Amino acid sequence: MKISKLDRKQLLKLSRSALEHIFKTGKEIEIKDSDISKKLKEKRATFITLTKNGQLRGCIGKLLPKKKLYQDIIENTYSAAFNDPRFPQLKKQELSKIKIEISVLDKPKKLKYKNTKDLIRILEEEKPGVIIHYGFYSATFLPQVWEDLKSAKEFLSHLCQKAGLLGNTWKHKKLEIHLYRTIKFKEK
Repeated sequence: MKISKLDRKQLLKLSRSALEHIFKTGKEIEIKDSDISKKLKEKRATFITLTKNGQLRGCIGKLLPKKKLYQDIIENTYSAAFNDPRFPQLKKQELSKIKIEISVLDKPKKLKYKNTKDLIRILEEEKPGVIIHYGFYSATFLPQVWEDLKSAKEFLSHLCQKAGLLGNTWKHKKLEIHLYRTIKFKEK
């Protein structure tokens, strides 16, 4: 799926408007389906990342498409602002310092790999979004995490820890891994 510059601007404005609206009225924003272009009504999975002064302030999303794109963005905007367990709820006075980034995900695909060497090679070449599963444990990193974690070994170790596993689990156990791509865009 391609997202035009105009649609990207509209989605960022929608996310920002949702936050402004809830702080102004105490209620979630209501958007009429008829006010949204057909392309933005397709079911898509999204993540919303909020940063404050360049630092992560909230990031929530879905891995599989459940709602229309614009609805998913509104829901994830509220979740990133108020329900990310790593951060306190966003306060009104922080809003002017918040930057919004939207990631629209492709459907994740299961990765078939022979061994850890093969896994490392694939991840280093592609630098995709990654979902790991091991028993009841799972976690994901968006592709942009590669900007901070340069090597696939470091990436996998941090992802295992995020899932609640030991950092070296990927070296000793065969993880179920899914890969995905994103279209990302953010406020300037």
